[in-house]
Amino acid sequence: MSIAVSPDAEASPIEPSLDHLVYATVDLERTVAEFTEITGVPPVPGGRHLGRGSRNYLVGFGATSYLEIIGPDPENPADEGRSVPFGIDALTAPKLTGWAVHPADIDRAAAASAAAGADLGEVGSMSRRTPDGALLQWRIAAADPAPLGGITPFLIDWGETPHPAAESGLTLLGLRATHPDPGAVGAVLDALGVRLPVASGDPRLTAVLETPNGRVRLG
Repeated sequence: MSIAVSPDAEASPIEPSLDHLVYATVDLERTVAEFTEITGVPPVPGGRHLGRGSRNYLVGFGATSYLEIIGPDPENPADEGRSVPFGIDALTAPKLTGWAVHPADIDRAAAASAAAGADLGEVGSMSRRTPDGALLQWRIAAADPAPLGGITPFLIDWGETPHPAAESGLTLLGLRATHPDPGAVGAVLDALGVRLPVASGDPRLTAVLETPNGRVRLG
């Protein structure tokens, strides 16, 4: 299972600049229901990414970080020639597909990431409206497909927009990864000045959550 109660799951240091984790799925409502049942924490509707063919739910870790559960938006498909983000169309099961950090200078961080081997492309602007109509706007550097299997972070800057995270009764205790080339991943992490424990293995991110129902492993 990609979401499982795991009492022995180990905590690990959390990167202070972590903005959010991305948990992608082909069946958003089913995954949200499963997450709620296993953790005891119901995600809240986030909004639609018009033109991208996706929508999301959010679970806050605190004031400046959260879990994004993202899936397809059948009522608003992606524009012609664009793919649904985070490889959603190719998924066979829900998966933790990426993570974002909020650097002090997103343009400089994007250049550093590219120079170290993880080219995220140009920094662009995005927006969405929340269910209550509020407009959220942000700048982002994220490539599709993600370099290094999504193990290195993409970048986000919320600017003047209030951060969408909120308290939820859920805590992120750890985030770790595996990758066939930990050295390549480490070079990018060092260039960005961020930390993530990385061991050798197939590309995979794993998070440990403290929930009302106990420790849960999300991968």
